[in-house]
Amino acid sequence: MIYSRKSPRFNQPIKLTLQPIAILSLLFLALAIFTSLAFPRLNLISGHLSHLIRHYQGTSTTVATATTTTTTTTTTTTNIITNNIRTTGKPPAAMTTIYARELEIAQLAVQRAAVLTKRVFREKAKGTVSKDDASPVTIGDFGAQALIISALRRNFPHDAIVAEEEAAALREDAKLRGLIWGLVKETRLDDVAAEGLLGGGVRDEEDLLDVLDRGKSAGGRVGRVWTIDPIDGTKGFLRGGQYAIALGLLEDGDVKVGVLGCPNLPVDDEAPLDAGIGENQTDEEGRGVIFSSVVGEGAWSRPLGQGGLLEGKRIRMKEIADMANASFCESVEAGHSNQSEAAQIAQKLGITKPSVRMDSQAKYGSIARGAGDIYLRLPTSKTYQEKIWDHAAGDLIVREAGGQVTDTKGQRLDFGVGRTLASNSGVIAAPAGVHGQVLKVVQEVLGL
Repeated sequence: MIYSRKSPRFNQPIKLTLQPIAILSLLFLALAIFTSLAFPRLNLISGHLSHLIRHYQGTSTTVATATTTTTTTTTTTTNIITNNIRTTGKPPAAMTTIYARELEIAQLAVQRAAVLTKRVFREKAKGTVSKDDASPVTIGDFGAQALIISALRRNFPHDAIVAEEEAAALREDAKLRGLIWGLVKETRLDDVAAEGLLGGGVRDEEDLLDVLDRGKSAGGRVGRVWTIDPIDGTKGFLRGGQYAIALGLLEDGDVKVGVLGCPNLPVDDEAPLDAGIGENQTDEEGRGVIFSSVVGEGAWSRPLGQGGLLEGKRIRMKEIADMANASFCESVEAGHSNQSEAAQIAQKLGITKPSVRMDSQAKYGSIARGAGDIYLRLPTSKTYQEKIWDHAAGDLIVREAGGQVTDTKGQRLDFGVGRTLASNSGVIAAPAGVHGQVLKVVQEVLGL
């Protein structure tokens, strides 16, 4: 490219030449700046779409990659969903697109873990060891966590994991380790295709230990982090009451996918809670449910099976027209929630029904489907910090079912701080229409 102008001194044209290499350099510089800004988000979207396409193509070796054009990828994704509706008569789980694979793997992983925990309970192989917080740990805890992490490792190898248990006790106890390994290696889903999606099980005893220790991530606000509580409500499990297998996916500190497997809850979403729900509820016929949600896609429940996923349906929280008819849930253990203050709150709200005490995040699932109305977990000390795996899945499920979940100060639960809810104190979950009313009374009773 040549430019010319007159020289004032010699009145002759002067030619200035801009070399082609300089133009190319400028173009590459602009491209580099654009790529550095746009690539992280494009890569994330491409990864989600690749997971979705790979899953629905089954054994096909054709996989969408980061070089696939936006138009082609979008068309392929649309065709996948359309074909699934045409062949099954219903959309994919929760009709999600971006997190379709994460949701399905999470539900199948929880379902497989429940196969193990139910077997442990039936056979009463409930060996316990001590943990720093003095709560019991069962064989089911270790076995369920190993199976879940194994599935996550095969499907999402680059994701971090925050889990409750670690392998230290098993490394020192060969007998306990062998018992757990025996259960883990024999546990699989009845459906071959579903088991194949999970990528198989744990290879051997050494792999069992390594898998368990993959849950030591510190969490945080950056990247994808799975939270696992293999048996939330261990004491409920031991007494034949309520427990939950809880799995959640955080992305940059926000919950995107939540799954709760509750083997001892009634399948019937209309079944009301009663005082006996907290004990002697075995996994008999008509019991066992999976709650699930994806951010922005609503909340669902489906029967807990032993093979592929069974058909689910949407759930919604029940609107409260009269507080006198409302019910609230709280923890069985007095050390987990201040029950005397909860009674004062109920009285001020005009609630006449006695509280329903049950263990685990089964409380979140119960109020999400309208079997209960309000969940209160009031702080018992100023220093105690809730663990993120005790609330991540339930928090999303309630919010996607039409509820609000905050702490006693009215702040959303912050899952991006680390392994605990260090920024929060207590939990209040209620239908959105009355949450403000409940929060106001809670703050009056607590003197906040």
